[in-house]
Amino acid sequence: MNNQTQAYPHLEEVEVLLEELIDTDECELVVYNDDINTFEHVTKILIKVCQHTPEQAEQCTLIIHYKGKCTVKKGSRNKLKPMCQAILDAGIQAAII
Repeated sequence: MNNQTQAYPHLEEVEVLLEELIDTDECELVVYNDDINTFEHVTKILIKVCQHTPEQAEQCTLIIHYKGKCTVKKGSRNKLKPMCQAILDAGIQAAII
């Protein structure tokens, strides 16, 4: 703990809140269609990673299949980054835009 933090114990909390305010730009997590992954796999990953309901995940999977892509989650880049990486790790193409 540095001297500044010792003198102002709430400074660390203020810095965290400030970081959250700075990261308010809403981004989209987009999943793309491919010829490799099954409907079941994509649906399962959306439920696991994005906390979708089974119905929501199935609807997104159908949109991905027929439209070529679907926004599956919106939020800050910091919130979406680990979700995007988990989807990529599952072998599904995704990006934050």
